[in-house]
Amino acid sequence: MSSDPATLAQASRMLRNAGIVIAVIAVTIVVAGIAIRTSEAARLSAQADSQSVPTVVVIKPGSSGAAATLELPGRLEAYSRAPIYARVSGYLKNWKVDIGAPVKSGQLLAEIETPDLDQQLLQAKADLASVQAHAALAASTAKRWQSLLGSDAVSRQESEEKLGDAAAKQAMANAAQANVDRLLATKNFARIVAPFDGIVTARSTDVGALINAGGSSGQELFVVSDTRKLRVYVSVPQNYVSAVKRGAKARISVPEQPGKFYAAQVESSSQAISSTSGSMLTQLSVDNADGALLPGGFTRVSFELARKAGGVSIPSSALIFDKAGLFVATVDGDGKIALKSVTIARDLGNVIELASGLGPDDRLVESPPDGIANGELVHVAVAETATAASASGNDGKAARAQK
Repeated sequence: MSSDPATLAQASRMLRNAGIVIAVIAVTIVVAGIAIRTSEAARLSAQADSQSVPTVVVIKPGSSGAAATLELPGRLEAYSRAPIYARVSGYLKNWKVDIGAPVKSGQLLAEIETPDLDQQLLQAKADLASVQAHAALAASTAKRWQSLLGSDAVSRQESEEKLGDAAAKQAMANAAQANVDRLLATKNFARIVAPFDGIVTARSTDVGALINAGGSSGQELFVVSDTRKLRVYVSVPQNYVSAVKRGAKARISVPEQPGKFYAAQVESSSQAISSTSGSMLTQLSVDNADGALLPGGFTRVSFELARKAGGVSIPSSALIFDKAGLFVATVDGDGKIALKSVTIARDLGNVIELASGLGPDDRLVESPPDGIANGELVHVAVAETATAASASGNDGKAARAQK
């Protein structure tokens, strides 16, 4: 079968044109793929470079001219507290008041049966009667011998002996009388009375209980506490001792009354730093006429501390600690980190007062990322609208110092 040359030439041209088109399409696809990959690589590279620059929040240092609050744990105690012990031995006959009962000074709390003491008192009275009789006889005898001395019926020596015997007998009578008075005074202690106005906060005995005299061998029978005014004991850290002086005002709060505060005042302090806690025991007083505060309870004491004028304060999260010392990170005009060495004047917990190293116009990094270095480029996330005080919640936020 023969073929037309013109037809064959036309078919050859068509095949060649188709190959050229296919080649062009293939080249176009390859070039487009390379371009897309190049663009994606550039985008990823730019994204990686952008992510490698840390983002920081920049704030302004706060002023330390305002007052700050120092909060410390404390305990409440009755202003006057008297454990009541027995002065005589015996058995408890009865008790008149129970725990929580208000009492007045001299009010009867309990009575003790004292059979042994009663017998001692009877014996002492009998001895007193005996020696008084002997003393009266000796005095009468001495008087008669004195009258006989004028008539020389007796010698002066014998008369003086009778006078001496009468004086000795009278002295014995006086001693016996003193012994009776002592036992009577002791007998009075069989009536246990309140030493002052207050509340019975403890009763550790009951009817028929054996009572031993004295505070060493015997147990306390009652505890009477004056709760109209309470003492507050708090341990003030050494750093704040100079700021908490006698007469300083404070506020206290208790867990059972959330949101309620009571005014207190510093009355005294131990004037010594404890070697174990590094703090000084301080005593405050608080009025408790309504009985809302309970002695023996936990309380939180808040002191208002005056800060040093002209200083700056920063949030504690802005501090950087390393082997070289204490630093803060600031951002310069080129957006680079500048580390500055600082010294702390006072640590108030969430807020730190600085003594040196930072100015009020510095751009402070609020929470520097780990490993941030001097001269490192950073991206500032927000405008400088916050200060160190607002960043930490409140410039006067409480510093909680606990042992």
